Amino acid sequence: MRRRTASRALLILSVLLLGACGREESAPAQAPPAPEVQVQVMRAEQINNIIEVPGRVQAVRTAEIRARVDGIIQKRLYREGSDVEAGAELFAVDPREMQASLSAVKAALDRAQATEANAAQDVRRYKGLVEEQAISQQEYDSAVARLRTAQADVLQAKAQLDAAQLNLDYTTISTPIAGRAGRAQVTEGALVSASSGTLLTTVEQFDPVYVNFSQSSSELLSIRSQFASGALTRPEDGDVAVTLTLEDGSEFDQVGQMNFYAMTIDQATGTVALRAEFPNPDRLLLPGQFVNARIQAGVRAEGMMVPQRAVQMSEQGPTVRLVTAEETVAVRSVKVGEQRDGNWVITAGLEPGDRVIVAGLQKVSPDQKVRIAAAESDQGGDEGADGNGAP
Repeated sequence: MRRRTASRALLILSVLLLGACGREESAPAQAPPAPEVQVQVMRAEQINNIIEVPGRVQAVRTAEIRARVDGIIQKRLYREGSDVEAGAELFAVDPREMQASLSAVKAALDRAQATEANAAQDVRRYKGLVEEQAISQQEYDSAVARLRTAQADVLQAKAQLDAAQLNLDYTTISTPIAGRAGRAQVTEGALVSASSGTLLTTVEQFDPVYVNFSQSSSELLSIRSQFASGALTRPEDGDVAVTLTLEDGSEFDQVGQMNFYAMTIDQATGTVALRAEFPNPDRLLLPGQFVNARIQAGVRAEGMMVPQRAVQMSEQGPTVRLVTAEETVAVRSVKVGEQRDGNWVITAGLEPGDRVIVAGLQKVSPDQKVRIAAAESDQGGDEGADGNGAP
């Protein structure tokens, strides 16, 4: 009896368990919630169009001080590495040989002038005699010819005197420009030559300085096209400002101006040579120094910026992910310019009002439904703003 009762209880329990399993299987499964993302609502604003290129510093003026006469260096008249004014004397060559040459030329000039005076006196005397027919016309013409020869000899002697005086002046070697005088290439007692142009030292002007850099011809053509189409506008004064970043990452405190660009393209590199001029009152920039130049090539009237984390780079180019009006994810190809303060400048591909996903990218895929948890209404703004741009 007890065994029958236990079997019946076991049968009832099995039926109840099967009914419970059937009810669980028939219950509808709940879909997972749409992932949350943060977006930035795009808007157009004026953005300076910055082009970054490497460059090298060059002295505005460089004077190679060379020997202009043959002789022995007698003395160095400046301190190496010091600042010198234009016309400052740097070297002295032994002047005794030049002084002797000058004295000899002076003596030759005196002799030529004496001969000229005697010939002129003969001409005056013969003039009256030929009128009286006391001498022949031929004798008078010969006297005139001797006077002209004597006058030519005087002119030649004067030219030789000027040359000799110039050579004597060249024994004192000065600088034609103001700047920093470099290390002396010769010492006292060295023989220098005018024919070979012996280099004595170099003087460089460091304030202001030039910065030379180059731009690819394709990028230059693109910039010109954007100016022509109105996508970029030129500064009102027409000057192109340039700023510098030094090798240690610090910013140079002076702003330069573009003052030259070549009209030809380098066939080897496909680039165009450019140059900017910078004030350098503290001599912080030195010739040959490497710098990074940032050229302000116009203003983009309808520029946009997005955080770097929102742009995905691939072999097909940069892309961003947007939230559509249907609250789904869409992929958009964009063109990017320079990086600025952790943002990419977008030059094409986005329109005002587009909602770019800036956080939560790893959780979403194209065409997936999403929820906007928070938005950045301004480019680079706070992430705590809502989807309507209100704080």
